[in-house]
Amino acid sequence: MKRSTSLLVAALALAACSDTAPAPTGAAVMTYQNPVFDKNFPDPGVLHEDGTWFAYGTNNASQNVPLLSSTDLVNWTEAGDVLPSVGAWAETGNTWAPEVVRTEAGKYVLYYTARWNKADRQCIGAAVADNPHGPFADPSPEPLICQADEGGSIDASPFRDEDGTLYLYWKNDGNHIGVPSHLYAQRLAPDGLSLTGDRVRLLTNDKPWQGAVIEAPEMLRHEGRLYLFYSGGAFDSDGYAVGYATCDGPMGPCHDAPENPILRSSDAAAGPGHCYPVTLPDGTTWLLYHAWPPDGIGSISPGRQMWLDRVDWADGRPVVHGPTADPQPMP
Repeated sequence: MKRSTSLLVAALALAACSDTAPAPTGAAVMTYQNPVFDKNFPDPGVLHEDGTWFAYGTNNASQNVPLLSSTDLVNWTEAGDVLPSVGAWAETGNTWAPEVVRTEAGKYVLYYTARWNKADRQCIGAAVADNPHGPFADPSPEPLICQADEGGSIDASPFRDEDGTLYLYWKNDGNHIGVPSHLYAQRLAPDGLSLTGDRVRLLTNDKPWQGAVIEAPEMLRHEGRLYLFYSGGAFDSDGYAVGYATCDGPMGPCHDAPENPILRSSDAAAGPGHCYPVTLPDGTTWLLYHAWPPDGIGSISPGRQMWLDRVDWADGRPVVHGPTADPQPMP
């Protein structure tokens, strides 16, 4: 991450040799440059608490769920492993795509993907902590969700709607066994530890750009409308990209956008995806996501770095300005 200061200078009206000539005026604008975290940090899931942003990422060589923290979405500090041990049902080493939600009871629930040997599949578990830093612990002997006959279940994402109701979104790992992948939704209990009601399919990989995969669902409400961001394509290719759908309600139905994908590879970054949209207090929308260096697809180092770009809205459509490697104003 690179950060700099530039001076935007207003037009000056100077009177030659006059004691009353106005002094120069201007406003310093802080800028940043992608990537905002230049080490390997795939699948960022984000939580905002008391002025601090927390980003939870897929496992690395020594941590099940690495944590980053920031007060400005640009400058990130490594903060350790929030899940020292996976649940009793899970195998260490494939802990993917974690996300955290705060429940009405004040507890924090972390949804994570890990391997369940009993089913020989990646499945979704839930762990609990008293604060965003953890440590989180998964008390369950079995995963929360495991669609073994559909390849497994991954990429869980919680969403709290305006009325306080919690929902969970995820993907069946269909491409793992050569069947379609779908994005699912189901209502969560208030404690975030169990699912209630029926689950529904929201989208299926049926567009050419998606290939065999759609994944990483993220629901966002913007100006009263619901938008489901997601990723499609092979994660280790320059075809990996971000699309979205508009949804009639938290449980759908959802309508894929005709202009997809809205974030794709550029000269600056390859395979951008697994995004997390955030809305700032001023109402602006930003997108955190991971991407490979253009010449480093599949590399261990630096791997998938974390990027941040602005999202504008045009007639109800999200427009992502990225991947952007040039200096731009900070959020």
